[in-house]
Amino acid sequence: MNIYIGWLFKLIPLLMGIICIALGEFVLTGSGQSEYFVAGHVLISLSAICLALFTTAFIIISQLTHGMNKFYNRLFPVIGYAGSATTMIWGWSLLASNNVMADEFVAGHVIFGVGMIAACVSTVAASSGHFLLIPKNASGSKSDGTSLQAYSSTIGNCLITIPVLLTLFGFIWSVILLRSADITPHYVAGHVLMGLTAICACLIGLVATIVHQTRNTFSVKEHWLWCYWVILLGSLTIIFGIYVLISSDASARLAPGIILICLGMICYSIFSKVWLLALVWRRTCSLANRIPMIPVFTCLFCLFLAAFLAEIAQTDMAYFIPSRVLVGLGAVCFTLFSIVSILEAGSAKK
Repeated sequence: MNIYIGWLFKLIPLLMGIICIALGEFVLTGSGQSEYFVAGHVLISLSAICLALFTTAFIIISQLTHGMNKFYNRLFPVIGYAGSATTMIWGWSLLASNNVMADEFVAGHVIFGVGMIAACVSTVAASSGHFLLIPKNASGSKSDGTSLQAYSSTIGNCLITIPVLLTLFGFIWSVILLRSADITPHYVAGHVLMGLTAICACLIGLVATIVHQTRNTFSVKEHWLWCYWVILLGSLTIIFGIYVLISSDASARLAPGIILICLGMICYSIFSKVWLLALVWRRTCSLANRIPMIPVFTCLFCLFLAAFLAEIAQTDMAYFIPSRVLVGLGAVCFTLFSIVSILEAGSAKK
């Protein structure tokens, strides 16, 4: 990879994170209304995902340009986990007071869910510490065994366990919230947290793919399994969002329904990475360099939809939160474009 292109792909996650923080701060200073509070805090929290994606980009690009660096392999996942932990603590702090307001309740749950996603993405960074072994193993055979440079099966299983546990935790928490969906804050927080949990579940597939390809244990059975898993979760999340929108006339349905649809778009962006790694594993794919267009399209979908909703929000405040949050989700999709481009450069056979 060209060193200048490498720096560009490193900077994209940071720039998107800065945009999320700047827009979030701008929204927070706009008014004291609850819609501004929720949208502003959620936008700022999305920068944690961008930070985690930056650590992933830095680790992989550093290997492609300078070879493996053990110091980077330890430092950058720690940075990502620190950002995710800070975000989860921030979300929990909004829920910990004695008299939690409705806007704090919703924002706290969503921010905590964003922190869970950031932790899963940081696990992608941690599992990518020996990324150069993937193209090496792909050009060989399974009989070559696991390289001595790869991490042990115990470490690999621990890495996969992290997103699994976070997915289970998020799913249980969202179900508990939805059991009291007659309370509006529970209804909104439960639906959005379910969508965030779906993203964590998608990242199970990405982490498992990277771990197994690094260890040269990527089986024929799972070659397309994780692709089906991620595309299914993304589609179910979008269908769930549409169901939320059409199942009621209450204005409270609008924000979670619209956001669920765009969280499904993020799942599709993750699918592009899992699909790419499967396509180029011990085979040649002439269309591999087109796969990075998937997160570009999902990004444009979020941004264009946000623009339309922003116009509607001028007369109906029920659209205010999704119109702002979707800009942050679009930024995350564009950050994922940089990651899949890096994966394509490092693993695809030219």
